[in-house]
Amino acid sequence: MFKIGEFSKLTQVSVRMLRYYDEIGLVKPAAVDNFTNYRLYSASQITVLGKIKFLRDLGFNTSEISAALTEWGSSNITGILNKKQTEIQQAIKVEQDKLAKIELAKKDILNGQININYNVSIKPTPSYNVISLRKVMPDYFTEGLLWEELSSFVHINKIDVTNNNFAIYHDLDYREKDVDIEICAEVLQMGEGKGGFAYRATEPQLNMAYTMVYGPFENISGAFYSFANWLSGHSQYKMSGPNRQIVHRGPWNENNPFNYLTEIQIPLEKI
Repeated sequence: MFKIGEFSKLTQVSVRMLRYYDEIGLVKPAAVDNFTNYRLYSASQITVLGKIKFLRDLGFNTSEISAALTEWGSSNITGILNKKQTEIQQAIKVEQDKLAKIELAKKDILNGQININYNVSIKPTPSYNVISLRKVMPDYFTEGLLWEELSSFVHINKIDVTNNNFAIYHDLDYREKDVDIEICAEVLQMGEGKGGFAYRATEPQLNMAYTMVYGPFENISGAFYSFANWLSGHSQYKMSGPNRQIVHRGPWNENNPFNYLTEIQIPLEKI
């Protein structure tokens, strides 16, 4: 049997961590001296500590380590390791995307483009007769699923639509999840809606601010920053109602994200 200090040296695990593992029940001492209350560990527990160190180095937390140790001798351990492998691969991709954005930002800074200003204009927007589909979606990036639904509905029901398609975001604030999105396609003739698809006339807007965003969808946030600056310099206006978005060039008709073209529309009201 080894005292905790001796066991710490043999396993290369600090005394502090050994005490912590004892507290959470991950590795209990093999015995406790009745007179001194010293923690005593057996040689067989060195193997257990080796497994814990291995799993910890892979990014497993203590609860995951406990579960893995329980399944170590069974076929389930492969599934546990596969799950962690997938998590690590996803984390690597996230970090690689960050690195790619840093490289783009460095090029933009060198080219003096990082603080690009988007031109904001105002125009009246008429009411449109549309077929629409409105749902609360998990996030902004799942909007494409709505367009797939609408496209299929239009095709099956042989609805005549124009090329005037746009999305309306009904939340008056930015949402990280549960986004209220309505997609609209202008129709040549009104009909009777069904199954969540509705015919309606959109609201006309006397003062609709709009700006064009070139490049990946990530650039849209920069357009909103520029609009905020524009709005602070035009205090006679305030935002009024949900904003709209028209993707003139996107994933369905353009392979290169840097050639995307998105129009942002924000209704305004004169103060």
